[in-house]
Amino acid sequence: MNALAIRPEDLGHGSPCRLAIVDDADALAAAFAQSMIAAYRAAKAAGRPQVVFIVPVGPVGQFERLATCANEARLSLADLVLINMDEYLSPDGRDFIAPDDPLSFRGHMQRHLWDRLDPALAPPASHRHFPDPRRPEATTALIARLGGVDVAFGGVGITGHLAFNDPPEPGDGMDLDSFAALPTRVVRLSRETLTINAVSAARGNIDRIPRLAVTVGMAEILASRQVRIFMNRAWHCAIVRKLLHGPVTPAVPASLLQRHPDVVVTITRDVAQLPEPELR
Repeated sequence: MNALAIRPEDLGHGSPCRLAIVDDADALAAAFAQSMIAAYRAAKAAGRPQVVFIVPVGPVGQFERLATCANEARLSLADLVLINMDEYLSPDGRDFIAPDDPLSFRGHMQRHLWDRLDPALAPPASHRHFPDPRRPEATTALIARLGGVDVAFGGVGITGHLAFNDPPEPGDGMDLDSFAALPTRVVRLSRETLTINAVSAARGNIDRIPRLAVTVGMAEILASRQVRIFMNRAWHCAIVRKLLHGPVTPAVPASLLQRHPDVVVTITRDVAQLPEPELR
């Protein structure tokens, strides 16, 4: 089967991952926020003393909606532990980029969630976690101490990466199980990821995108009880088909989600379209 030729009306049929389609990016951000709220309430109802999410910054728009919904409903998120997937690093890989850098994920979380959420409803600062490039193993230990991750939320990169888990370089020879077991660590971003991030976030200024990042591993994502993926970029048309219907391979990291028992992929209608070429 040629995954890239699957018609929009057939997308998701026969895949082990469930698919949901919404109208546009605004609807997707709203669905993302509602998914976080529903998962938090369900975990609390099931008796979880603390609810653990892995979350991305991209796609954007969900965190201000989360803050608004929690404020309006007076929903306390005091028992929520948010583990952000990744963050860009300094050239030596030892420190985060500054939080006032427009590319900083820490800065984004502060502006779009923590500054908007009523402090009376917010989780304490100790529940707001980014992997530490100097001690990446601390994230794995934190997850173990909390009894695992309830939901890993995420987007997908153009290489199929989850968080910043890009595919192995050609000739690396890493097998599927070894790739699936990769832990939280410092990584060098692939050329493809640098390029698409420059297009998406820096008006094509590839020199502005940091070369290094710290990322949660495939191991932490795949061990989560549930995985919820959100995709809204026009260039997602191809990679969503590989995620849902392509072979499971380290060359497409998101394809490993086909081996997970509880995955929902939510996309916009534009993403469902065939990835047909168009010169413009």
